[in-house]
Amino acid sequence: MPKQSTKMSGLQCLASENIWFDKHRYDEAERCFYEGVNGPSTQQQQAKTSQHPAKGRQQKRQHRNSSSHGDQEMVARMKSLELENQNLHKVVETMRAALQKLETRVAVLEKTPAAAAVPCAKAAPVKAAPVKQVNGDASDDDDDMDLFGSDDEDEEAERLKQERIEAYAAKKAKKPALIAKSSILLDVKPWDDETDMAKLEECVRSVQMDGLLWGASKLVPVGYGIKKLQINCVVEDDKVGTDILEEEITKFEDFVQSVDVAAFNKI
Repeated sequence: MPKQSTKMSGLQCLASENIWFDKHRYDEAERCFYEGVNGPSTQQQQAKTSQHPAKGRQQKRQHRNSSSHGDQEMVARMKSLELENQNLHKVVETMRAALQKLETRVAVLEKTPAAAAVPCAKAAPVKAAPVKQVNGDASDDDDDMDLFGSDDEDEEAERLKQERIEAYAAKKAKKPALIAKSSILLDVKPWDDETDMAKLEECVRSVQMDGLLWGASKLVPVGYGIKKLQINCVVEDDKVGTDILEEEITKFEDFVQSVDVAAFNKI
C-alpha cells in the first residue's frame, strides 16, 4: 500500500508538470530568438519564397506591363516626330521652289528694262521745229526763222474756248430755275366754343397772295367743346413766309385768337 501510493503521487506530479508537453512552444521561442540575432536561415527563405510564388509572378507581370506601356509611348512619340519631320521637309521644299521662282523673275526683270529702253528711245524721236525757208540772203534767213511756232494756234485755241463758254452760258440760261417750296401746317385757334368755325375757315382762305396755295383742313378738338382749325398750305420760300401768314390771319380778330405753326417741311 505504501509503494502504490508513492507511484500515484509521482504520476500526479508528472501530470501537473507541462514543460514537456509545451516543448514546441519553447522551441519556437528559441528559434525566434536566434533569428532575431543571426537572421533567418537559407531554408526558411526558400520556404517563404515557395509559399509566395504567385506574388513574385504578379510583380514580374506588373514590371513587364509597365515596360511594355513605356515602349508603346516611346514608339508613339517617335512616329509623331517622324510625321512632323516629314511636314517640315515639305514646307522647306515649297519655300525653296518659291524662292527659286522669285530669283528667276528678278533676273528676267533686271534684263527687261535694259532691252526695252532702246526701242522706246527709237519710238519717240524728237520733233524738230518747222523752219520757214525764204529765198534770199543768209542774213535774212535768221530773221525769218520761226523756232517757237506761230501765234495763230494760240488765237484759235482762245477762240474755241470762248465759244464753248458762251454755249454753256446760253444752255444754262435756258434751263428753268428751281423754285424752293415748303409745306406748312397751321393751327388756327378761336376765342371760344361759340365761334363760327366755318366762317373762321372762310376768313383764313380769303388770304391770297402770289406763291400761296391753300390745301386740306380739319377741325381738331382742344377741350371744353372748343375746336381749332388745322389747315395746310404750300408756299414759295422766296415770296411767302410764316410771319406774313400769321400777320394776315390774325387780322380777323373777331374769329381768330392765335395762329401757330404745327409743321414745316421743305418740298
